[in-house]
Amino acid sequence: MIKGMTGFSSVEIAQGATKAVLEIRSVNHRYLDVAYFLPPGFVSFEDKIRAVIQRAVTRGRVIVSIKIVQKQEPTLAFNKGVIRAYLRREKEIKREFQLKGVLTLSDLIRLPGVVEVHEVEPKTALLWPAVEKATVKALGFLTVMRLREGKSITQDIMKQTSRMLLGINTIRSKEKEILSQQKQKLTVEEFESFQKGIDVNEELSRLTHHIEEARRLLKSKESVGKQIDFVAQEMQREANTIGSKLQDKVVSSAVIALKSNIEKLREQAQNIE
Repeated sequence: MIKGMTGFSSVEIAQGATKAVLEIRSVNHRYLDVAYFLPPGFVSFEDKIRAVIQRAVTRGRVIVSIKIVQKQEPTLAFNKGVIRAYLRREKEIKREFQLKGVLTLSDLIRLPGVVEVHEVEPKTALLWPAVEKATVKALGFLTVMRLREGKSITQDIMKQTSRMLLGINTIRSKEKEILSQQKQKLTVEEFESFQKGIDVNEELSRLTHHIEEARRLLKSKESVGKQIDFVAQEMQREANTIGSKLQDKVVSSAVIALKSNIEKLREQAQNIE
């Protein structure tokens, strides 16, 4: 079953005191294009994440983001040298200005430079197994969403191709009707020439084959978006030839409808992996 290219998934990462959220989203793109929004220190994971993605995705723009939501509590340190300096200055000011009072601990910790806060950055090397596991899990959810989109696309393409087959039947019937009418009016030689000039059997047969091929591709488990787009281009060529060879109001209307169906098919091909 074919897959679409639109999807989103979110998975939590937990490793020790570190907790993060990994999000993967994908949209249409001609090729596989991976973009990253990672915290500092996680850049080394880019190639590894891409390798995991390539096992599950062959086409589309994939955006990977990791957000740290919790990490190890920062460490606090008292700068004793700064504290001593503050206390010396306190004594000097008291003597010079004959002031009273005592600096409390509460007063000291509010002074600049007394307390130093050291953020503990997660050790990214130890986080990779958890990130890899989350990436695989997120891709699983993403694939389910892309498969659902693929099912919807398949239904629409089947509908378009069914309408095309009806149009082909209309053109065949009209061709027979035109030939029957002209056979009564033209000489044998003139009729043979006329018949040859409007003969669209080959084009209709090829168009029918392309429809069958598109439907066959819809059942594939491989990436077939580009192939379906190519088939649709060939359908367009056949429709143009039919319109130029068999000029009739009914046929022209059927050809316009065919082209509309083909264009919708091509639009959907852009959404298929």
